[in-house]
Amino acid sequence: MIKTATRSTAIVFLLLGFLGYSQNKKNFSGIPNILQQIIPNDRIDSWVLVYNNYGKNQEIKISGGKTDYTPQFSGFNLFPEEDSFYYIAYNAGGKTNYITDLEGLKKFAGKIDNAEEAVIILTADGYMVDEEFKDVAGNYYEDSAHYYLDMGKLTSKECPYQKTHYTLTVNKSSGTVSNVKDNGTYIELYNKKCANNPRLLKIQKKEEPKDEPKKSTKRK
Repeated sequence: MIKTATRSTAIVFLLLGFLGYSQNKKNFSGIPNILQQIIPNDRIDSWVLVYNNYGKNQEIKISGGKTDYTPQFSGFNLFPEEDSFYYIAYNAGGKTNYITDLEGLKKFAGKIDNAEEAVIILTADGYMVDEEFKDVAGNYYEDSAHYYLDMGKLTSKECPYQKTHYTLTVNKSSGTVSNVKDNGTYIELYNKKCANNPRLLKIQKKEEPKDEPKKSTKRK
C-alpha cells in the first residue's frame, strides 16, 4: 500500500512538473535583447553588437572591453524587410573580424546555450520572431531536454502576403530540430492588384450580368 502511494505521488509530481513547463510560455522581449544573449563558443577577446538605423550606428552590447572596428554598411536582420540592420565586430588573436550575415551569426553563436540562441539558429532557416504577434510567433517554453519555440515564417510575399506560424522543437544538447508543427496562417493580406483577391472576386461575381431568358418564337 505504501509502495503504491509512493509511486502515485511520484507520478503526480512528474505530471505537475511537465504541466509547469508546458504552461510557462515566455514571450521574447525583442530582437535587440535576443541578440544580446549570444554566448560565443570560440575564444573571443572582445566583441560589440552594433545596430545601424539609417546610417547611424548604436552599440547595443559590448563584451570583453573595447573593440576597435570600422563601421559597416551592410549587415543581418532577424526580421525580414527592415531598413535597419545589425552587425558584430569581434577581436580574436589580435585581429578584428565582422559578422554581417545570418550564416556568420549562426557560426558565431555556435552551440545553443539558451532559447535566444535557438531563435538565431532558426532565423538562418527563414523563421522569425514576429514582434507584432508574439502570442503566436514570438514565444517559447522549455523542459529539461528541449526548447519549444513558436515562430513565424514569411510563406508568400504577394497575392497574398502571407505569414505562417510554427512550433519548433529544438534539442538542447544537440541543437537539432526534432519536430516542426505547422499551426497555419496568421496573416494573409491581398492588395488591390491581386487577381485572386477574395473581395474583388465577390464584387466581380455580383456584377456579372444575368442571362436573360430567351423569348420563345411561336409559329403562326
